[in-house]
Amino acid sequence: MEIRRALISVYDKKGIVDLARGLADLGVEILSTGGTAKLLKSKEINVKEVSEVTGFPEILSGRVKTLHPLIHGGILFKRKDAVHQEEVKKFAIPRIDMVVVNLYPFREVVSKPGVEVEEALGNIDIGGPTMIRAAAKNFPGVIVLVDAEDYLWVLKELGKKGDLSFDKRRELAEKAFAHTASYDIAIARYFTSLRGEEIPPYLLIEAPRFQDLRYGENPHQKSTFYSSKVPWKKKQGKEISYNNLLDMDAVMRILRDFSDPTAVVIKHTNPCGLASDTDIYNAYVKAREADSVSAFGSVVGVNRPVDQKLAKEIVSTFVEVIIAPSFSANALKEFATRPSLRAIEWEGGSDKWEVRSAASGFLYQAKDLSQESVRKGKVVSNRLPEEKEWDDLEFAWKVAKHVKSNAIVIVKDKCTVGIGAGQMSRVDAVKIAIAKGGDKVRGGVLASDAFFPFPDSIEAAAKAGITAIVEPGGAKRDEECIRAADQNDIAMVFTGKRHFRH
Repeated sequence: MEIRRALISVYDKKGIVDLARGLADLGVEILSTGGTAKLLKSKEINVKEVSEVTGFPEILSGRVKTLHPLIHGGILFKRKDAVHQEEVKKFAIPRIDMVVVNLYPFREVVSKPGVEVEEALGNIDIGGPTMIRAAAKNFPGVIVLVDAEDYLWVLKELGKKGDLSFDKRRELAEKAFAHTASYDIAIARYFTSLRGEEIPPYLLIEAPRFQDLRYGENPHQKSTFYSSKVPWKKKQGKEISYNNLLDMDAVMRILRDFSDPTAVVIKHTNPCGLASDTDIYNAYVKAREADSVSAFGSVVGVNRPVDQKLAKEIVSTFVEVIIAPSFSANALKEFATRPSLRAIEWEGGSDKWEVRSAASGFLYQAKDLSQESVRKGKVVSNRLPEEKEWDDLEFAWKVAKHVKSNAIVIVKDKCTVGIGAGQMSRVDAVKIAIAKGGDKVRGGVLASDAFFPFPDSIEAAAKAGITAIVEPGGAKRDEECIRAADQNDIAMVFTGKRHFRH
């Protein structure tokens, strides 16, 4: 289909002069408005202003420019419909074959601190989305462009073939509707923010496809990763997988809670080893050796830059992914000896809310960013924790928050020695954590993400040599658990807050 006339009206002028000049060179008449028309004229490109077509000036401080039957009729009429053709001829409606529009910067405006409502409202584009939607609806007859990245290839295609294929037109229309949908979501979110409520009345999710994944949890499952902001960058290694991303998320959640040099080793979203030290190299070695068998094929995270010494230690065993704030050039050279190893730079930061799918719907909740101090908890045993026990209890409590419930974490010297994760009964989680640690658990402390329903877990911990326990409290049999702790000279602290992770 011959492209005779294009309507160009853009806020972001990137690439627009080259596009307009290219179209003019192909013999396309350019219609435009306001600032766009002024810019194109200054570049000596022939432009007819929309007001010349409609016979009606821009009004209401520019709020009404293109909302006119002569414009929208020219965009919307069906090219092969005889009735439409008659009406277009009757009312002298000019055919518009291309619409090039992008929108007022609403997101940027409302993200500014202290923006007034009136300014926000002034940046809600009306004519732009209307033209985009009209052109996209009629894509078999109208090419719609909303992204400057498409200008060059479209020009080349028109120069070679004089038109775009049906599929290319449809893809541009799909992008156009996604563009206006995203814009409307931003506006709706802004209005929700004015309510002063944290939980929105509508859950509006939008994110571009960031990358396709080879498969999901298993090879027979298709998978893609969507994100509008990615706080990490892959420096080397194979493509990231679905399971890698879940483990990476677990690493990032955990490291946010630790300020000392800390390393974590993750398997299946659970930490199998986690340690803090004055030196990040020592922290990593301690974390890996906490459960060296489980560490095989793990995802590792550290909260300090990785130098060559640490990189050599990491590649001495099989690691799938290493996440850190940065890597030295020599560290990356060490990783290059393991081409499959993914090295990920993480910028830090955190979203406050999370979304999960469940039961054909969505669950929306505030992330568990709580960092209450164990030292502010209530000591319910006869014996107070000693200073070293306090330090380890604090550490163990932070770790327990990130272990799948039922969660038990045993710690000694700010290093996990045994973790029981995701068990159906709490006493089984205790037994697994003790079995994992073996003789190392003696003299350690224990954290439980939720209360102990029975004293059997306390008795098992005492038999293994645990000296102090932290748990939320709140069970019907709390007194029995406290009595069991006192009988075994165990210091026990209740925090009053649980940390389930399902």
